[in-house]
Amino acid sequence: MELMEAIRARKSYRNQFEDTPVPRNDLREILEAGVAAPSGCNMQTTQFIGVDDPVLVKRLAEIYGKEWALTAPAAILVLTKETMSPSGVSYHIHDYSAAMENLLLAITAKGYASVWVEGQIRGERAREMGRLLGVPEELTVAVYLPVGVPAKPMAEAVKKPFEERAWFNGYQKES
Repeated sequence: MELMEAIRARKSYRNQFEDTPVPRNDLREILEAGVAAPSGCNMQTTQFIGVDDPVLVKRLAEIYGKEWALTAPAAILVLTKETMSPSGVSYHIHDYSAAMENLLLAITAKGYASVWVEGQIRGERAREMGRLLGVPEELTVAVYLPVGVPAKPMAEAVKKPFEERAWFNGYQKES
């Protein structure tokens, strides 16, 4: 799948997954896309755990608490640590956000689906996921991605027209 095709095809999927495993090699290539993301001052503050053990995948979904996530055959946890750059700025949110887009595009390009789960796992759920997978306390589980082949059609998100969100040479300019 070409890059622009993957960008246009990517959707947030919150539904049942097919009972089809995600091969370890596919999961590795998806993780490699995350590792390849840019990071502020090249500090590389983002880390990843690919999960394909069915018991662990199910437990992560139980912690998340959404019934449909229990059908995911794989998952990814995105880890971060707030780290200050030499100039005193932390880029960790930028770093994992860039990595997330790479992960989501790689997931789409391989024919899988997922959704970026962050707000619903903050706090105790994130800590519980981290404890389950042996994540050191100094790292934060920032994002949970259930991954699999979608069992149902992906819902189309209505996007505003280009002209309402992007311009050339000035805000809301036509040329």
